[in-house]
Amino acid sequence: MLTTWSYLLLPALLGGVRGVAVADSVLSWQGKYQVHRNPFYPVDVVEKFAESSIPKVEAYMKKKIAAGKNNGCTLENAVVRREWSDMSIEMREEYVAATKCLMNLPGIAPRDKFPGVVSRFDDFVAYHMVHAAQLHDMLHLFAAHRYYVWVYEQALRNECNYTGYQPYMNYDRYTKEPEKSPLFNGNSSSMGGTGEYDPNYIGVNQPARNPNLIKSAGGGGCVKSGPFSDMVVNLGPTSSSTAPKNSVPRNPQSNGLGLNPRCLRRDINAAAALGATAAKMLTLLNNTDMNGFYNELLGNPPPKNDPYPWGVHTAGHYIHAVDPGGDPSSSPGDPVFYFHHGALDRLWWLWQMQDPEMRLNVIPTAGGMPPGSMPHRGERRGALGRWVDWVLAKRQEHEHEMNNIPAGSVIDLEFLAPSIPLVEAHDQLGGLGGKFCYIYV
Repeated sequence: MLTTWSYLLLPALLGGVRGVAVADSVLSWQGKYQVHRNPFYPVDVVEKFAESSIPKVEAYMKKKIAAGKNNGCTLENAVVRREWSDMSIEMREEYVAATKCLMNLPGIAPRDKFPGVVSRFDDFVAYHMVHAAQLHDMLHLFAAHRYYVWVYEQALRNECNYTGYQPYMNYDRYTKEPEKSPLFNGNSSSMGGTGEYDPNYIGVNQPARNPNLIKSAGGGGCVKSGPFSDMVVNLGPTSSSTAPKNSVPRNPQSNGLGLNPRCLRRDINAAAALGATAAKMLTLLNNTDMNGFYNELLGNPPPKNDPYPWGVHTAGHYIHAVDPGGDPSSSPGDPVFYFHHGALDRLWWLWQMQDPEMRLNVIPTAGGMPPGSMPHRGERRGALGRWVDWVLAKRQEHEHEMNNIPAGSVIDLEFLAPSIPLVEAHDQLGGLGGKFCYIYV
């Protein structure tokens, strides 16, 4: 069985050499939310799917409010997360400044455990490195990353004066010349450019797939353009990194948590993005059960007769691969990581909203990694004990029961944020006492 590790507001300007003013197209809940679509990118099938989902979201929220279960969250006060290309240049630059601010604030992670942590930005990388397996198991992949990205968003806002919200990437927009996109074109309102050519970087291996390599797009070296050309990567690499071993210095610790300052390396890659086209995302969203959605996301089983058979999850990660973005453990070390997991969160939310009563609290039960070490509250008897607890709990449930979160499951972010019940992160519109209250447009 292949696991996750195997697949692994103003009109905006496009920016760079393609500066094109954006015309407004309006999508609204009672007139509040406006979508300023970038006209360079035609409205795709997933965006149309999202628009068609509005009545379902409205009906869901109306029912929650009537039952008094919305915790103060309404469609009128929910905040809005947008695609990077649809944001104004001013908001993009503000996000860049806040990200760089986190990189200049002192870290809070325990130094005896994380000696390589220098900054608040590194705090998030360090946590992900230690908990990567658990963050990607069947129980936690969606909900734990939702909380993790939200906590990162709060750090940007509360510690670095960012006034917006976490952007996401629409993968389909990066299937053609991504290095010229507003996200990667290397200007001051981008997240930096691609890396210089490194002959040692050939791409990312994809075991059990045909083709079995996401070939290099001609980068792989240090990023020399844009706001993060001077960025210092402190943690990693680990043994699972996609970076060429003879180009990137080894970490002084075998677990990658030692201090290892170096440049940010990238290979902005359209071939990776082609594994997550709008058509493929729509196929993902059209799954009627969680196991189908989850396995489609992972590309499990590997698609046949597909030149880009990576699976959406892996494709999104390797649009900006190499070091640290191509390392499954330390991938948050490239700030674009949060755009990718914002995109996955958006897809999960859209899938949930097609039938909230049946889908809101469902977790996958087949096809990926079994639950790891963020399990039931108070049950800390080791991996085997946790696995047995989970199996016994599953035996008590009907095979097709849809609300199947094991009782007492938690998300423990340790030093990053308080531990919360996992079920709270399944509710984007009212979870965690109403602190989760946001939509994607």
